[in-house]
Amino acid sequence: MNFWDILLIIIKFAGAVVVFIYGMKLMSEGLQKVAGNKMRTIMGRMTSNPLRCIATGAAVTAAIQSSTATTVMVVSFVNSGLLTLASAIAVVMGANIGTTFTSWIILLGLKGSTATFALPLIVFALASPLLLTRGDKAKSISEFIIGFGILLVGLQLLCHTLPALALTPPILQTLTLWSSHGIWSILLFIAIGAALTVLIQASSAVMAITLIMTANGWISFDIAVAIVMGQNIGTTLTANIAARMANSAGKKAARAHFVFNIVGTLLTLLILYPELNLIASLTQLCSGHAPIFNFRLLPVSLVPLAITIFNTFFNIINTLILSFFIPQFIKIVNLMVKTPPEEQEDEFRLRFISGGFTNTAELNLQAAQNEIENFSKRILRMFSFLPGLRTAASDDEFHNTLQHIEKYENIADRMEMEISKYLTKTAADLSAEGSRHVSSMLRIVDNLESIGDIIYQIAMTRKNKREAAVHFDQDLNDNLHHMAHLVQNALDIMDNNIRHDDHHIDLPAAYHAEQQINSFRDTLRARHLDALKLGVYDFAIGNAYSSLYALYEKLGDYIINVSEAIDDSVKAASVLGSAEPNPTAKQSTITNR
Repeated sequence: MNFWDILLIIIKFAGAVVVFIYGMKLMSEGLQKVAGNKMRTIMGRMTSNPLRCIATGAAVTAAIQSSTATTVMVVSFVNSGLLTLASAIAVVMGANIGTTFTSWIILLGLKGSTATFALPLIVFALASPLLLTRGDKAKSISEFIIGFGILLVGLQLLCHTLPALALTPPILQTLTLWSSHGIWSILLFIAIGAALTVLIQASSAVMAITLIMTANGWISFDIAVAIVMGQNIGTTLTANIAARMANSAGKKAARAHFVFNIVGTLLTLLILYPELNLIASLTQLCSGHAPIFNFRLLPVSLVPLAITIFNTFFNIINTLILSFFIPQFIKIVNLMVKTPPEEQEDEFRLRFISGGFTNTAELNLQAAQNEIENFSKRILRMFSFLPGLRTAASDDEFHNTLQHIEKYENIADRMEMEISKYLTKTAADLSAEGSRHVSSMLRIVDNLESIGDIIYQIAMTRKNKREAAVHFDQDLNDNLHHMAHLVQNALDIMDNNIRHDDHHIDLPAAYHAEQQINSFRDTLRARHLDALKLGVYDFAIGNAYSSLYALYEKLGDYIINVSEAIDDSVKAASVLGSAEPNPTAKQSTITNR
């Protein structure tokens, strides 16, 4: 066999791998489009129960046929504060279990000639009336069917091209040489499996190649197991790449995926040969034969099944064992990834009401008040990120600032939900006047969350403006800067009102700040209409500009709502008899803006 023959075989083999990977990608994307939103909703609602998180990770990965998609979702959820690090680690463990479902699909595909029904599947999906007459969901189902058919074709091509590749003398000699050094060969092929997975970014393709090689007897059971363990390590790289632009929490989730597979591999190596003997016996029993206790006696025809059983066994047992050590995993990744000081307060946590209820309703209200003050502080910090979107010198800087705002918006949503839930339960133990106090506090929390929503909308408007390459001149930037300054003043007054105890809130100052915002908005709107008539700037610039100053004015509305709700809360507290009403506060109430 000359050089050109070997080169042709290598090209055919590479083409088969590409077809297989494309089929798997198409199949996975089709499933994700059908179920992706539901999967994200399920993951976003998870609790801290480790078993529930593991089951969710396994189910989501099995459903969308992509551990990569699951781990990337996990990284994004941790990055945005929707998942704690402990929950994320549990989900990743479950994802490792769910991904074993793919190896069973590949194993079944190796049985018989898959091309006999693969091509009819593709034709059916292309010609299906669903594709022509129904909506996006039907198209996604057809995409899945086409992907599955292409995957089977790629698998069949691998079955034809891999034997020719393996029969070339250099490859056979290399496999024989590298496989004959005991535990050193195991370690070598773990590294090879990891490297191959990193190189082609498809653990399923590495699994398919491994199963075909074992089915033809080119590598032994223990060597194949080493490749599978390496493949499990290599597949963690995708999550770490996805976390490159994430904050420290997202990076920690990705590192946890890597550490889990490393630790699982080390544990398996400690009992490797007894475990292989056990897997060989289970394989024999599943095939209707008497069990054997020496994996080297396992028939070649049963090795692919044994590999698939091992892959499932490896991930399930490791998860069952290591799920008890999630706190230790957190300590390890905390050492691997340091949290910068500026991110210390970027995590979602309730500081005053997380311990549950006391026996005194008034103390419960005080805890809720403390939490509302903390909520206000977070809202002000969220607003402080907005100038960074305008001054960002690079896309990376802009993206990082936007991520901070997105995370704080998610935190605001969760704080509103948790504080409201706490207040609602507290109201059951209060008098009618106390319930009105709670009602006022609920209004405050609801408006704080709405302020967070508007800040996020401003950020997304900035994002759309940047992507559309819309640029403001200095005059427009100065106007928006002044509007932001007025809103910042209103936020500071609101925050001071929230933090003032007794009845010393400054409602007139709050109304004055809102009137300044409204007045300046009216001025900008009048100038804007004149500029459009005169053609000073085009529609794209005008649309982005008017959207921004309108959103800033809307912020002012929610800010004054908070101060008005605080005033109602003070009145309710006065009725409770906790203190004498402050005459100044009563005189400051303004009924009409």
